[in-house]
Amino acid sequence: MNAASAPGASPLLSVAALAEGLSDPNTVIVDVRWQLGEPGAGRRAYAASHLPGAIFLDLDTDLADLGGYGAPGRHPLPSPADFAARLAFAGIGDESFVVGYDDVGGWVAARLWWMLDNLGHRGGAAVLDGGWQAWLAAGLPTTTEVARRPPAARPPRLRAAWTHVIQREALRSRLGELVLLDARAAPRYRGETEPIDPYPGHIPTAISAPWEGNVGPDGRLLPRDSLRDHFAALGAGADASGEVVAYCGSGVTATHHALARRVAGLSDPTIYVGSYSDWSRSGLPVATGPDPGAAEIARSDRS
Repeated sequence: MNAASAPGASPLLSVAALAEGLSDPNTVIVDVRWQLGEPGAGRRAYAASHLPGAIFLDLDTDLADLGGYGAPGRHPLPSPADFAARLAFAGIGDESFVVGYDDVGGWVAARLWWMLDNLGHRGGAAVLDGGWQAWLAAGLPTTTEVARRPPAARPPRLRAAWTHVIQREALRSRLGELVLLDARAAPRYRGETEPIDPYPGHIPTAISAPWEGNVGPDGRLLPRDSLRDHFAALGAGADASGEVVAYCGSGVTATHHALARRVAGLSDPTIYVGSYSDWSRSGLPVATGPDPGAAEIARSDRS
């Protein structure tokens, strides 16, 4: 079932396709449900009910390195070597086809997909389109049985370094040249609320582009042409004036734009992994309100 690893293949998998392939020993289903401000909520949800055969990986401890490797922020990336070791321990091998799902529209699962795709995982990866809710809506089976996979005999052979990422100072120096997309909710972008980071607002020059704009009412990703129109309206379409960079609160939701752009047939965005959690802790100025703000704001000292 690892057709998703073929060149040009969609990074999405339908619930029907996954249901047909549940018995495939090479497919590893990964539950990555997670809730902001509720440590352990995802694991509790997994224990209560999950897809048959699914294992659980935690955003905080498996898909990030809270020790701070690579980039600052609330969810910095682990080293590729550490990530490969974590995958192997969980039973994901070099040729495993990994299917991630969540219950929040796909943005946590997109982080897992993006990490595997970024590092060139041989077996391929996909996001379950519509996630947990789509599986339940289809009347498909669930279980409380915890899947036990032995450590992989052949660990994933991943690239030695992350690509398509940018650090804070490099981003700051290029503001005004880039098309910068803010994947957070619009009230956070405008600075009307900030539940976790030090200062409300957004990075100057950023365009408000909430990840929810990539999905329909059913929680599934929009069709290819609709996504292309959506990104074009944001100034991030095929004829974008500069490199497209996406950020969010901590480098997780931004990967949903990478997923959506891949489905749309657009260029992969660069991800600012530190995202607003890094920027807002750096002392650099932020912009508030509905307007992007000027690049010069970010090049001045915070007053």
